[in-house]
Amino acid sequence: MHTNDASAATSAASLSGRGGRVDAVAESIPEAGSREFVSFAIGDDQYGIDIMAVREIKEWSNVTRLPKQPDYVRGVLNLRGVMVPIIDLRRRFGQGLTETTPLHIVVIVQIDERLVGLLVDRVLDIVAFEAGKIQAVPKVVQSSRTGFLAGLVTFDGNLIALIDLPSLLAMPAN
Repeated sequence: MHTNDASAATSAASLSGRGGRVDAVAESIPEAGSREFVSFAIGDDQYGIDIMAVREIKEWSNVTRLPKQPDYVRGVLNLRGVMVPIIDLRRRFGQGLTETTPLHIVVIVQIDERLVGLLVDRVLDIVAFEAGKIQAVPKVVQSSRTGFLAGLVTFDGNLIALIDLPSLLAMPAN
């Protein structure tokens, strides 16, 4: 499944309360040098993923567990005939297993050519900021858990940790 950028932007616009109209999407296109991220929460922590990687946002539904998978892979979800692995980000970040409820959200992202679902507590907003505001993760706190982070940004007084999606699949869990 490949979703074009316009439909991803339309979905994102409707999530942020702007409505699904095309003219509303056109008005929300960031200026050159600006980047947009979908922000979400795991517990009290805020994270962000590049909006261009987001293909769909859906409510939690049961998944089919597969044997001999890493503990952070909850199973697979049949998304219109495509088997999508679901990664429990809380578990992947070393914070324990998510006790899922119908209020949890799965963010479907494209990582390279693969669709992957990310289990999160809740989606917060769509945020846009200048790329120059992204700061490096301080070396004093770098570990296998922070290796998933592409950078940090402060937005509206909140620290948002930006996720490096390819590293979610590439790095072994500790």
